[in-house]
Amino acid sequence: MRRRTILALPAFLAGAWLAGSLRAEPSQRAEPKAKKGPAPVPAGRRVALELVLAVDGSASITDGDLEFQLQGHAAAFRDPDVRDAVVAGGAAATLVVFSGPHSLRVLVPWTALTNAEEVAAFADRIDKAPRGFQGDSTALGSAIEESAKLFAGNGFDAGRKVIDIVSNGFSNSGPDPAGVRDRVERQGITINALAILDEFPWLEEYYQENIVGGMNCFVKTAMDRGSFVEALRQKLIQEIAILPAPGSVITAANF
Repeated sequence: MRRRTILALPAFLAGAWLAGSLRAEPSQRAEPKAKKGPAPVPAGRRVALELVLAVDGSASITDGDLEFQLQGHAAAFRDPDVRDAVVAGGAAATLVVFSGPHSLRVLVPWTALTNAEEVAAFADRIDKAPRGFQGDSTALGSAIEESAKLFAGNGFDAGRKVIDIVSNGFSNSGPDPAGVRDRVERQGITINALAILDEFPWLEEYYQENIVGGMNCFVKTAMDRGSFVEALRQKLIQEIAILPAPGSVITAANF
């Protein structure tokens, strides 16, 4: 009898220990691992202005006219007054060309403009940008719409976002530019324009009514190639420095 009692006692203790282990196991499994949230999005480089420079490459612009637009932009960014205005606040810019609907093409990608060397390098990139782009129709609404998309994820963060439209024509294809302008304006983006009046002298009023919008928006005009660079220079300084146009927002440069 004593021998059976001694043998039975360890079995009882083993059973009690096993039951306790089984009861404890669910509580151990009930502690879920903490889930990792999405990785934080890195902040963009802080500048005062993000600027899309959109030049017309449609059929109304000849190869020579597109070339002088590009040369004019390069010359404007080499101007000491433009350079100083850009560097004073810091900016980022990209240069694109457009023609018909959904034709926007980036010629110079987003570039930081925070010192004189970066501004000079941007002018050099414009000189070296691809040529030979020739479209058909002029879709100003599409140009505004696609330019606005370029601000997303560009690596920069600015309080002001501006689209510059340079053209010598009116919109003859694609979405209604006034409707697109209104939608883009509600995103906090300003649209300015430089109208070249070599074919249609009434473009300044057309651009005012259908193209420009947003805070301190304005239209500059150039009568010909001789006045284009000066008009562009004035426009860049005005929008970079947030200078309101005197009187009417339409300002002509005819030299």
